[in-house]
Amino acid sequence: MGQTRRPTAVPAGLSAVLALLRDGVPRSRAELVAQTGHARSTIAQRIDLLLESGLLAHRGAATSTGGRPPEIFAFAPTSRIILAADIGAAHLQVAVTDLGGTVLAQRGEIAAIADGPEAILARVSALGFELLEEVGRPRRDLVGVGVGVPGPVEHETGRPRNPPIMPGWDGADIPGVLAESFRTPVLVDNDVNLMAAGEHWSLYPGVDDLVFVKVATGIGAGIITEGRVHRGAQGAAGDLGHIAVPGGEAVTCTCGNTGCLEALASRSAVRAAWLAAGRSNEEAEDVSTLIATGDALALDLSRRAGRDIGSVLAGTVSLLNPSVVVIGGSMAMDNPILLEAISDVILTRSLALATRDLRIVRTGTGAQAAVLGASRMVADHVLSDGAIESLLV
Repeated sequence: MGQTRRPTAVPAGLSAVLALLRDGVPRSRAELVAQTGHARSTIAQRIDLLLESGLLAHRGAATSTGGRPPEIFAFAPTSRIILAADIGAAHLQVAVTDLGGTVLAQRGEIAAIADGPEAILARVSALGFELLEEVGRPRRDLVGVGVGVPGPVEHETGRPRNPPIMPGWDGADIPGVLAESFRTPVLVDNDVNLMAAGEHWSLYPGVDDLVFVKVATGIGAGIITEGRVHRGAQGAAGDLGHIAVPGGEAVTCTCGNTGCLEALASRSAVRAAWLAAGRSNEEAEDVSTLIATGDALALDLSRRAGRDIGSVLAGTVSLLNPSVVVIGGSMAMDNPILLEAISDVILTRSLALATRDLRIVRTGTGAQAAVLGASRMVADHVLSDGAIESLLV
């Protein structure tokens, strides 16, 4: 990509022009004028800047309706790359994507978040550098790093705040540590927020209201309202796992309370119930296979967890009235019994109006949901009016 002179000022609304083209549909200057309401000279200037930066590309000519066919332009997502990391309680996944969310390379491995920020972030950096070398792109093409973690995050600083299942991570400067490695902006969010964003972006772009529920070592929800992630005043929105289950057992939770959904229906809770019934550790690691064989205990524990999750989600559905509820996380991947039990309770206990057109589905992006959401978070940031100037070089 050639070097060009940085303009003395970035035209206001430059990112708005680019936003129109991020849907992948090529457009002519006349179409952009009509859709933005800007003067033709203004659109021409912005197109030139975006072409010089590589963010926009010529796509030939449109069909002529008489006279010279108009030239059309399209967003060029491959012009830059993003590093996306999903740090789970027991896993780590790192990927390189382009600005459109296409995964170019990725690695996943078992990792315990309890090992602490120093060890885990060092591993994120090492995997990141390996993947950047694998895709063969110059370092200058990397425009940002997005990270998801399984706990509440202070959105403005990117630091975890009192995360129940992340010992040693409270206040950890994740952006500072990774920015030191990659010399680029680093954005951090709760992993289930990113899962919701990734699922929404990839599969439900036309849906304004969606809830993504992660059922794994922890349980949480990512909330999309009016097409955007809803984080709440302190970034704690969607902490579904620490809502008390109606009529639930008084089991102590990692947060210090008793009867929380996470204490009764998470992977750890189901595993504890499995072992208490006298079954083996090996079987506890492969409940999904046992479900397929019709194992009575596996079916019973899955239904019980699904009913508990559904009883908490029923209130969420009545309160938020989403169009789609997506169930994801490692416990839900190959467990149709869990999804069925969740759906039954929601449809029974939620308001009839709220469930009339509601879809309750298993995740379609699977284990990639969080990295896709992290990629989208970074792309939205670096292509915004406040940040796009750094790409106009």
